[in-house]
Amino acid sequence: MNKKIKYTLVLITGIILLNILSQSFYKRFDLTKDKRYTLSKTSEKIISKITENLFITIYLEGDFPPEFKRLQIESSQFLEELTALNSNIIVNFESPDNQREELIKKGMVPSQLTVQEVGGKLSEAIIFPWASINYKNKSKIVFLLPNAVQPSGEEQIKKAIENLEYNFINAINSIIIKKEQKIALLSGNGELDDIYLYSFLSEVSKKYKLAKFTLDSVAKNPQNTLKDITEFDLVIIAKPSEKFTEKEKFTLDQFITNNGKTLWMIDNVIADQDSLLATGKMLAYPRELNLTDLLFSYGIRINTSLIKDLYAAKIPVATGMIGNQTQFKNLDWFFHPLAGGNPNHPITKNISPVRFQFTNQIDTLKNKIKKTPLLISSVLTQKLGIPNFIELQSIADKPKESDYNSGNQLLAVLLEGDFKSAYKNRSQPFKTSLYKEYSNNNKMIVIADGDVGKNQILKKEPYDLSRDKWTNEQFGNKDFLLNTIDYLLDDTGLIQLRNKSLQINILDKQKAFKEKFFWQFLNVTLPIVLLLIFGLLFKIVRKKKYSTQN
Repeated sequence: MNKKIKYTLVLITGIILLNILSQSFYKRFDLTKDKRYTLSKTSEKIISKITENLFITIYLEGDFPPEFKRLQIESSQFLEELTALNSNIIVNFESPDNQREELIKKGMVPSQLTVQEVGGKLSEAIIFPWASINYKNKSKIVFLLPNAVQPSGEEQIKKAIENLEYNFINAINSIIIKKEQKIALLSGNGELDDIYLYSFLSEVSKKYKLAKFTLDSVAKNPQNTLKDITEFDLVIIAKPSEKFTEKEKFTLDQFITNNGKTLWMIDNVIADQDSLLATGKMLAYPRELNLTDLLFSYGIRINTSLIKDLYAAKIPVATGMIGNQTQFKNLDWFFHPLAGGNPNHPITKNISPVRFQFTNQIDTLKNKIKKTPLLISSVLTQKLGIPNFIELQSIADKPKESDYNSGNQLLAVLLEGDFKSAYKNRSQPFKTSLYKEYSNNNKMIVIADGDVGKNQILKKEPYDLSRDKWTNEQFGNKDFLLNTIDYLLDDTGLIQLRNKSLQINILDKQKAFKEKFFWQFLNVTLPIVLLLIFGLLFKIVRKKKYSTQN
């Protein structure tokens, strides 16, 4: 056989074998500096649980501004990683143009994206930044843009790209999980009515099993009450107003030492915004809940002084009459601090400021419990001792900055560790076989304001917790509380994906506009000039060459 033919056959055989091997061994390489296309171990573990076809539909087809086009490309590349990891994932991009009404009915409300173009011109586009996920008989919609207000459209897209992995993996995890975790909303001690928690809890119920649980039965059958409450994974205590008995406290204490998670929203001062608006004046005084020793044993104390903050939310105040119409003006109300979130924790990263109403301040105590500040006031604060009268007309007084020198105040804190029972080395209100002196690596979150989860009422219907119905200001209350629930119940490390940061370069449009003519010359005119010079030189050399030969 001819050597040439032999080598050709060997080459063809090698190519065929290489193709066969490439089908059996598959490897993708992420060469980006920030490893943006590398899935976390948590994501890989969750994706591996998909055993049947999971359909993801992205409504990002169409003519979009360049920044939004980038989100489209990044989403596509991220989803390619998912499909490469599990062939049961099927991705489809669709245009929302012909199905807008249907998408809106499903809860996919369009967003208006404002983008600054080169030259400073602003352009707007109505977009559907949504995806839907379907698995077996379950479905889930995913909002692809951050809820927190961003300084620019470019920043909004950047945050959206950073949150792609968390948003999709979180939604997939919630839809494939077999056992739903159970949350108890505590009642029986004057907690907030359901209608005031609707905006928050209606979102919680989409992911977790939610039920009310009363401590009233503790008085007659404490052992069964404790047994029943330990069947829940988390208990929400939302603004109790009545004193807890020792048996009720012991029940909560043993729920915690049996590794139950807790979210406390506590008002240690009686001060209500509605009564103030109705009368113009009120007396703020301490609320006795009998919880001080319980929280003290876990490592914190909620003080009874009220916090005033120059960085505060606005409230509408009547300023006069024009005809029969009352005129209102939105003014800063220093008793409603806007608390900034811890930028290094997944619960509070990238959320809008959280509005507090007549909040107290938290002190942390030395013990073995890890304490992570979640929400703090600005440095321009003042502590108001109580009892004290609060008058609405004081909103017109010009504040003296020198009076607001108390510094940052802790308003919400995460506690993690082995919580010691408040009844260790103390007499127990009742005997139980479930008694434990310590929990095992447990978590709780304490917020020094009972109204942080309270939504307003508009026309007898609950209003969105994220907005104020009067001023239309947007707050991070709902996002913060939903993140707290996810964090407390997260045993997979999923919420840590919210801490993902990417190095996404954003075009400096002002600089680009200033240097527009330079770059136009460099990219358009200069190549033409160089081509003409090259052609001219080529013609001269060619002419000289042939004239010499002749």
